[in-house]
Amino acid sequence: MTLFNLLLVAVVQGITEFLPISSSGHLILLPALTGMADQGLVIDVAVHVGTLAAVILYFRRDVAAAAAGLGRLARGRIDTDGARLAALLAVATLPVVAAGLALTLAGLTEALRSVALIGWTTLLFGILLYWSDQAGSERLRGGDWRLRDAVILGLWQAVALVPGTSRSGIVITGARFLGYARSDAARLSMLMSIPTIAASGVLLGAEVAVTADAAAARDGAIAAAFSFVSALAALAVMMRLLRSVSFTPYVVYRVFLGLALLAYAYA
Repeated sequence: MTLFNLLLVAVVQGITEFLPISSSGHLILLPALTGMADQGLVIDVAVHVGTLAAVILYFRRDVAAAAAGLGRLARGRIDTDGARLAALLAVATLPVVAAGLALTLAGLTEALRSVALIGWTTLLFGILLYWSDQAGSERLRGGDWRLRDAVILGLWQAVALVPGTSRSGIVITGARFLGYARSDAARLSMLMSIPTIAASGVLLGAEVAVTADAAAARDGAIAAAFSFVSALAALAVMMRLLRSVSFTPYVVYRVFLGLALLAYAYA
């Protein structure tokens, strides 16, 4: 890939991974709408690694606490905040891993990559995000996260395997319906992304390891760096904006994008 194409893919992934507008949908649409060659698995893995590094850095205190709690969790002890967070993240990750494996084994992943489907999911789940954001209360905070909520949000997250849904958007939607404040809903969504992106990277990385060469590794490193910077910037901007604005700007974007994609698909 050219440097420009690498930059374009990495920036699109970095910006859209954590905003509630669907990174997978944008990455599928990029070659479909521009005629650019599909970026391939190596670049897919690389940009996910970049965004993973960004969210780990941004939420480094939470990540450090969860990592420290893993040892206690392995010994069957959930007696610290870190161990509890690690346990809840593990529970919330199980549904999307199980659903992802099921879709892969059933050979349905390619069937879900149509522009029409992405248009519908972008539009409808955008409207659902607006509904949850307007109807949801602000009574719960991140420290109120419990096992029941982890299971519910994990099931919401599994829906994001359908391109255009948005992993962050659907988890935020579920959290707002449960009554979590906007910034805490976003924070839970970001923390849940860490094991999910890591699991996805491991699955894709196993395929890439067989075919990768020096040129592909170089392109992957460049893409990872670009996606890291753009994802970190997008995270910082969104979390700051949530102190004063709702998710409505993202909903407006999704509605217009969804309608444009449907017009394109059915033209």
